[in-house]
Amino acid sequence: MSIISVREVSKSFKGNVLFDSVSLDIEKGKIYGFVGPNGSGKSVLFKMICGFIFPDKGTITIRGSEIGKSKRFPENFGVIIDRPGFIANKNGFENLKELSLIRGKINDKQIIQTMQLVGLDPNYTQKAKDYSLGMKQKLAISQAIMENQEVLILDEPFNALDLDSVKRVRDLLLRFKEEGKTILLTSHNQEDIEICDVVYRINSSKLEKV
Repeated sequence: MSIISVREVSKSFKGNVLFDSVSLDIEKGKIYGFVGPNGSGKSVLFKMICGFIFPDKGTITIRGSEIGKSKRFPENFGVIIDRPGFIANKNGFENLKELSLIRGKINDKQIIQTMQLVGLDPNYTQKAKDYSLGMKQKLAISQAIMENQEVLILDEPFNALDLDSVKRVRDLLLRFKEEGKTILLTSHNQEDIEICDVVYRINSSKLEKV
């Protein structure tokens, strides 16, 4: 059974049809890429899968449970959509610590290890408000992966990263796939999409397999 199943989903905003009766199956342990021009609906699709917004028509089920009915937000999902709003006057570690307290699944050591994985110094005292765009992106990736989530929904995960950091994150995602995680990502960079097992293009309100 698919982890994520999208069935005959339609969605419009202000008269603009983003999706018209699209269907999609996401299987465990693969990387899925979604491409399309700005405004085509990539972020909207991810938000619907996560239960942040709902389809006008159709259904989205996660492990057999329909989003919006039996579930609001899927369990074991790590998400980057619209960069998270971090606490401006706390440093990176402090921000992740605050987020970790919500579920209580991980300890300080695991937070530190996650920051190091993405190339952030956990001892760095600079406040999040003074982080560069690249550092904020690494912090966003850290919050998405730090609880060892089974599914990662990553909208433009490579945005604002330097070349070394892009390679680090690509290698990390490939490692996650080998561990059985399922990853959905968007990118405008062809090299990023090349790590995907399956790629869909959003075209004229439809999903086309590339």
